[in-house]
Amino acid sequence: MGITKSEHFTNEQNELATLAKAIGHPARIAIIQHLIKVNSCVCGDIVNELPLAQPTVSQHLKELKNAGLIKGNFEGNAICYCLNEEGFNKIKGFFQHINTYLENKKNQCC
Repeated sequence: MGITKSEHFTNEQNELATLAKAIGHPARIAIIQHLIKVNSCVCGDIVNELPLAQPTVSQHLKELKNAGLIKGNFEGNAICYCLNEEGFNKIKGFFQHINTYLENKKNQCC
């Protein structure tokens, strides 16, 4: 994020931006929805769920993992993925903060 001067923003702001960027692609939303649907760790069948090539799916999984939204563990030759609750709790907290503001605002602006 060098050009955006990320050092001028708080760690929380930078982290939330990373999380938002990670979920800012429809393929990544589809991966998250699939992990929710199967309600367990997934090893490999994510490729069968998306209309994308395996390397592309792997890149999306890498982005989600780097952002802290999924976890991956090796099981034999495969990596099994599941949601990382910690990352989603940060997003949830951010939106709860916005929701509280909107509930208390009572149209005092614009």
